Amino acid sequence: MFSSIAVLYTTVIYQPFLNVLVFFYWLIGLVTGGHPDMGIAVILLTILIRFLILPLSLSGYKSEKDRRAIAAKIKAIEEKHAGEPVLRKKLSRKVLNSSRGVLFGEIVSLVVQVAIALMLWRIFKTGLPGEDIHLIYSFMPKVELPFNLMFLGAIDLTHTSFRLNLIQSALIFLFEVLSMYTSIYKVSKDEVVRYQLVLPVVSFLIFMGLPAGKKVFVITALIFSIILKLIMVFRLKMEEHRLKKDAEEQMDASDTPVVQTVG
Repeated sequence: MFSSIAVLYTTVIYQPFLNVLVFFYWLIGLVTGGHPDMGIAVILLTILIRFLILPLSLSGYKSEKDRRAIAAKIKAIEEKHAGEPVLRKKLSRKVLNSSRGVLFGEIVSLVVQVAIALMLWRIFKTGLPGEDIHLIYSFMPKVELPFNLMFLGAIDLTHTSFRLNLIQSALIFLFEVLSMYTSIYKVSKDEVVRYQLVLPVVSFLIFMGLPAGKKVFVITALIFSIILKLIMVFRLKMEEHRLKKDAEEQMDASDTPVVQTVG
């Protein structure tokens, strides 16, 4: 069973994206006159993946309010029925059952993220070194092997990079600051410490040993997320401005005296 799932995963998910990566690599070589760069190909693949899962990303932002509402209801139940474990469990289950749409969306998003993570793990483990070259489609343009794994001619994608790790942690910090600054919910001091200070430092230490290729993917994904967040904030501000302007116009219209003429 597991072997069948692995074959299906390889055929449906891994192989197509590996070929897309190789195509980007070939295209870069064509544009640059014979100087392909796998690092840039990884950036293009990351952007493509983020666009493909954009509906899930937008759904995640929209469901934040629903998730917080569910958490608030369950917390209220736990506080109100602290001494009634059976009733507390029953009421909590009722809240979760009434919010299956939100939970299902979270599960789908998690499954997609796990599938992408597994795909990337295999790409960097066996795809870039050339071990999966047999999975390249026959109609794909030919590329020279081994792949050029020097990003911008300076960073080996198969080895760790202190510079990229530092950039990655800085972007995580920037994204968390932006998220909290634009949040419609009150941010606690614990959340500030946890997400703006602890998370970037822990991420720096955890990802220190990862190869630069994976960091290129994460950095590109973070930049995409930051840009998406800024666009959403801008649209929200524009919508608030429009609603405020409409409200002011309605107030002005209601304050204008009506002059009646007698014929």
